[in-house]
Amino acid sequence: MRLRFWPVFLRNFLVWRKLFIPSLIANIAEPLMWLVAFGYGLGALVGGVQQGDVKVPYILFLASGSVCMSAMNAATFEALYSAFSRMHVQKTWDGIMNAPVRLDDVLLAEMLWAAFKAIFTVTAILLVMLALGISQSWKLLVAWPILLGVGITFSCLALIFNALAKGYDFFTYYFTLFLTPMMFLSGVFFPLDTLPAIVKGLAWCLPLTHAVALVRPLFMDVWPDQVWLHVGVLTLYASVAWWIALTLTRKRFKQ
Repeated sequence: MRLRFWPVFLRNFLVWRKLFIPSLIANIAEPLMWLVAFGYGLGALVGGVQQGDVKVPYILFLASGSVCMSAMNAATFEALYSAFSRMHVQKTWDGIMNAPVRLDDVLLAEMLWAAFKAIFTVTAILLVMLALGISQSWKLLVAWPILLGVGITFSCLALIFNALAKGYDFFTYYFTLFLTPMMFLSGVFFPLDTLPAIVKGLAWCLPLTHAVALVRPLFMDVWPDQVWLHVGVLTLYASVAWWIALTLTRKRFKQ
């Protein structure tokens, strides 16, 4: 088994370790502000949200969706801005490839590193949620591998745009046209049943929708339905995106 990606991953970890505290604050501050502002503020007006046969507090509904959104955002930022800096601005990738490390190994390390940053971020957020008593279900332990998979999926998607970008401004298209609409259409802030039928159908084509469908029931201490469907969609997105990202990155470095 090839492990040439590991020194690259370790290099990223050692650099990040020097900025551990600022990175932690930057990654969890925004999600927690969303949770407090909407969960407690709007939640006081909304009350509960119907989920199947039960009505759950809005803070619980929002928390279970926002943790998936946090995994998406953390992986995306790392695989876009940080990876682009190492690839294009700092030329770190070029330096690494002077050693017996292939471009494929570097890209794999970047993808796994972005997924690690995602799981690190959501772990910190989940601990805060547990401290606040939002959910005490032991099933949240199962959420960790799911959220790692979410991080892998969105890091693969982001690496496509990393390969295409000529500058940081290019990423605005990805956030504006894809990530932001998906945040509001994937059941993070309100149930999908409230959407028109055609929009609801579109929502079920988005990867974040399937991530939320897997994680939200765990917060409510029940097992999710149609597990293999949701896992299959996320796996399909990750596999296709990884192949496209690898192809485009190879093409970029041949130019």
